Amino acid sequence: MKITRRKFINKTIAGATGLALSRSVLANKLVNFTASDPFDLVPLGNTGIKVSLISSGTGANGGNRQSNMTRLGKEKFEAVLKYAIERGVRFFDCADTYGTHPFVANAFRSVPREKYVLSSKIWFHTGGIPDKERPDADEVVNRFLKELNTDYIDLIMIHCLTSSDWPKKFEKQMEILTKLKERGVVRAHGVSVHSLDAMKACLNNPWVDSVHVRINAYGIAMDDKNPANVAEVIKKLHDEGKGIVGMKLIGNGAFRNEPEKIDKSIRYVLGLSAVDTMAVGFERPDEIDDFAARVKRALKT
Repeated sequence: MKITRRKFINKTIAGATGLALSRSVLANKLVNFTASDPFDLVPLGNTGIKVSLISSGTGANGGNRQSNMTRLGKEKFEAVLKYAIERGVRFFDCADTYGTHPFVANAFRSVPREKYVLSSKIWFHTGGIPDKERPDADEVVNRFLKELNTDYIDLIMIHCLTSSDWPKKFEKQMEILTKLKERGVVRAHGVSVHSLDAMKACLNNPWVDSVHVRINAYGIAMDDKNPANVAEVIKKLHDEGKGIVGMKLIGNGAFRNEPEKIDKSIRYVLGLSAVDTMAVGFERPDEIDDFAARVKRALKT
């Protein structure tokens, strides 16, 4: 079998840098991907929820109910949120640790609720939020509803799971969230994972509707330094019909000023054909335009 010089060079570079880029990415083609525009609505797995291909994270460098977004101040961050929804972003990812619920609620006060999708994450670990107590999920979700000024939350996640035994550890909370889903208080539930073991524990788990995963082309701020090892599990989860929300596409901001790396990461993630939406923590309106333009170019090649 003959191999072109270009393919040989690309393959060599990928091996030298430790990146296991998929064949579709190296060939500069995206396959089996239905979206043609960065703001197209796509299914979030089998949840019945549709989200925009580009979504807005609200907790860059978040913790203790603060984040880069809260540090922008009310006026600046709400302007970013309003611009995002004007441009076509329809999925906004929150968490108790980010402290951005009130910002989101106020920014979308005049926007019909059916026009956007909300996710939030419950923090059950020590630290992370100022509260000493960790109430059960129903009590926390009730607070979230008030903070977000909504009657329902589209997607509720158990935040930042790292161990393989999380299904046993959080069995009670999972049962509570199941009942909330039955009542229509939440539309879907799942987990945000921060280890490969925790991600693998989502496989063959019928309770998991959706998973927040960390994925980019460089293994930065991910659950394994080799993206291929993470991608393998993500594809299996996606094949099971679970929604996949991709985080850390820019390595938690590590290469936000390196356009070539951003482009390659976008192409890598899209090339997996297993990530439903890409959540990026936009801090300025122009960042939304720039990322959207890069995604649009990638989709056209």
